[in-house]
Amino acid sequence: MEDARPLAVFLMGPTASGKTALACALRARFALELVSVDSALVYRGLDIGAAKPDAATLAQHPHALLDLRDPSEPYSAAEFRIDALAAMARIHAQGRVPLLVGGTGLYFRSLQRGLSALPDAAPAIRSRLAGEAATLGWPALHARLAALDPAAAARIGPNDAQRLQRALEVIELTGRPLSEQQTGGIGERFPWRVLKLALLPADRGRLHARIARRFDAMLAAGFLDEVRALRARGDLEPDLPAMRAVGYRQAWEHLEGATDAGTFRDKGIFATRQLAKRQITWLRSELDAHVFDPDRVDLIDRACDALESFLPGPLAQRATQVVVPQLPPAI
Repeated sequence: MEDARPLAVFLMGPTASGKTALACALRARFALELVSVDSALVYRGLDIGAAKPDAATLAQHPHALLDLRDPSEPYSAAEFRIDALAAMARIHAQGRVPLLVGGTGLYFRSLQRGLSALPDAAPAIRSRLAGEAATLGWPALHARLAALDPAAAARIGPNDAQRLQRALEVIELTGRPLSEQQTGGIGERFPWRVLKLALLPADRGRLHARIARRFDAMLAAGFLDEVRALRARGDLEPDLPAMRAVGYRQAWEHLEGATDAGTFRDKGIFATRQLAKRQITWLRSELDAHVFDPDRVDLIDRACDALESFLPGPLAQRATQVVVPQLPPAI
């Protein structure tokens, strides 16, 4: 039986692998509209440090689901799923195909597979875990999680306080690993037929070099001034989800005097590399994805070939005259 579901494209990859540049290049060639899949880009004011596309890029290639929340407000994977499905429906109604681009694996997973019904927060357990972390440190609680739920520990960083706390809380409340409960709760086929494109660098060293160059470019563009302005508001705390974004946590510590400039830079780059490592680990589990090395010179042509095979009729026709977007360091 013919699959009559509407079409969507997922473009996934680790941080600094060039996802935005490729997404814009593909939109310039095909009837695509872009939807951001990034847990930092949903926040207003997180621009330089989150590598948000600049105004000129967004004017030419708009992205849905940017700047949805103030940094003081929470935003969940469940909310993302609702917002993404609505954006995809709007794009389909316009006769175009949604291209979802980003590196937040939890958002992609919740969108396609749904979320299981997890227990509500238990303040007493959370308070106790926070006290243990204050005494032992979050890495010690990460080691505990690794013993109880290795799959969750592989996805969650040793200093990701919020997610560590939640994972241990759920295990205590249910007696089951969090990863086992996050395999999806919808139980229905995803209502879109998806082409998955994954950027996976063959040379990890080149990705690390791009991460360092991009971090230095962010500093030159005023990243610390951006974080100073966020701190000056007076209503933000370093434990908020927005302020725990990679780079922002390290910048906040530096501005509080906890690190010197060199240590801040090193910690920011290291944290970004660790994020990329977790993203690559997740991407390797997406066995149905078409994998591309972002460092190959024929990347755009190969991605276009995959789209031409996926899109029907007129939607598969490439534009003949295209200017490839020239973006800042890869995002």
